[in-house]
Amino acid sequence: MRNLKSIPLKTEVQKYWETSPCGSRDAVKEVGSKAFFEEVERNRYKREPFIHKFARFEAWKGKKVLEIGCGLGTDLMQFARSGAQVYGVDLTEKGVALTKKRLEIYGLSADVRQADAESLPFSTNQFDFVYSWGVIHHTPNIEAAVAEIYRVTKPCGKICIMIYHKWSLVSFQLYLKYGLLHLKPFASLDTLISTYMESPGTKAFDIPSSYKLFKQFKEVKVTPVVTTYDLRIARRVFLPKWLAHWVPAKLGWFLVIEGLK
Repeated sequence: MRNLKSIPLKTEVQKYWETSPCGSRDAVKEVGSKAFFEEVERNRYKREPFIHKFARFEAWKGKKVLEIGCGLGTDLMQFARSGAQVYGVDLTEKGVALTKKRLEIYGLSADVRQADAESLPFSTNQFDFVYSWGVIHHTPNIEAAVAEIYRVTKPCGKICIMIYHKWSLVSFQLYLKYGLLHLKPFASLDTLISTYMESPGTKAFDIPSSYKLFKQFKEVKVTPVVTTYDLRIARRVFLPKWLAHWVPAKLGWFLVIEGLK
């Protein structure tokens, strides 16, 4: 693995997620305990129940699956439970350690490593399915990450990658809070997302640029998804879920890219 400290922005991204692994902020149980992992899982699929529709965990039994950015291992464990040959990478030491501990607690196995999405430690044409949910928009060179996804996917293998959507209600909320209310009406969405959305340098894409980003793949489909985050009015305050049915899908915060090599 290359020296991450040689890339300042990536080091900042790594530090952010080492401190705050995705899904850990809202958990109150002891970190690393079985109760903690169960709480994280409940929270994740309560807020993002559509993950199951896109990941299709049960479909990959006996197949080689790679998750890029496994975080706390919540989705990775579903692939393992379903009988897939699972591999996972994460930029952080903490994510890798907690995922390994989680697998051990449940008596499951997977090859989990600390690695960079822009330089994956796997051979070419290795995986039947490459999956990444809300991760690669944080890496400085997302084009390099997509090239690596293409490289390690087998011919006729499939991908499912979620990235953030620029023209969404979440972006509009950022513009209101950090643009208009800070008397910066001409602030660009790209700048606001990069500065205020999670780790530094976060990117978001529109639908045409998402197709362009994954142009190497065949049969690419980009699906915008309305999320609970589009209905959030404060950190822990959300509007009723049923309101999501009235929000046009094209305004959703998630863009899910599916494709075939």
